[in-house]
Amino acid sequence: MLLLIVAAVALAADYATKEIALARFSPQDPVELLGGLLRFTLIFNPGAAFSIGTGVTWLLTLIALGVVVYILRVARTLRSTGWALALGLILGGASGNLMDRFFREPAPLHGWVVDWIQLPNWPVFNIADSCIVTGGVLVVILAFRGINPDGTRESEREAAAAAAAAEGPVEDEAQGPSGSGERPSGTGGGHAPGTKEDGGE
Repeated sequence: MLLLIVAAVALAADYATKEIALARFSPQDPVELLGGLLRFTLIFNPGAAFSIGTGVTWLLTLIALGVVVYILRVARTLRSTGWALALGLILGGASGNLMDRFFREPAPLHGWVVDWIQLPNWPVFNIADSCIVTGGVLVVILAFRGINPDGTRESEREAAAAAAAAEGPVEDEAQGPSGSGERPSGTGGGHAPGTKEDGGE
């Protein structure tokens, strides 16, 4: 549930800010703030980050769609709040850019992503990109700390595996080597064949 809530908030924020950027900003007239440290520059990006893959927009669309489907499948097994937050951000960001690919010009599957935020020495991006990057950083932190999506820790799994290996199979002391429960021959109070018990004739 948390994953879907985070994804919905990220998607709504991305869509709303893109519509505001389209209404207020122009590619020919960027808006500078904070002495030029922040600039609102409206561009339409047919590729991925850093304008990579501008000629294969359809492939980028399919990749984003695959990411969305994969996260939705993994969501059913999540038991970690951190993973739910991280994957929710990635899901919301990927969905935001995927909507541009599907519904914006020039054509479905070939739509150009609306980017509008620019920092010094950094490509223009949007809220969806920020969510994807933030979610990716959280995934790296969670993996580095050994936290699994199901809520367990890697150290706990290793400790449980080591304990199981140390115990090993328990052998029944009452059974012989063959496991049949019979005593080995020649032991105990038995008599050899052909002898008498009390020294008679």
